[in-house]
Amino acid sequence: MSAEPAGDGPTEAVRVDIRRGEPTPEELAAVVSVVSEAYTREAADAVAEPEPRPSAWQVSARALREPLRPEIGWGRFGG
Repeated sequence: MSAEPAGDGPTEAVRVDIRRGEPTPEELAAVVSVVSEAYTREAADAVAEPEPRPSAWQVSARALREPLRPEIGWGRFGG
């Protein structure tokens, strides 16, 4: 038996080819349900989350200044 999704979404019809045996309608419904659920989960997990864009503040922020040096007094220029 092979199951092929007829479309891209989980709401699309699924075609099932029976190669051997004679499954009951309940067995076919169970197989289609399991395959559809697995396909839906795989499709949902395959989508990558978009990376968050930096805010305007982060983009425009200047680099931090150097920390104050305690060995230079407040009254002198340390340049």
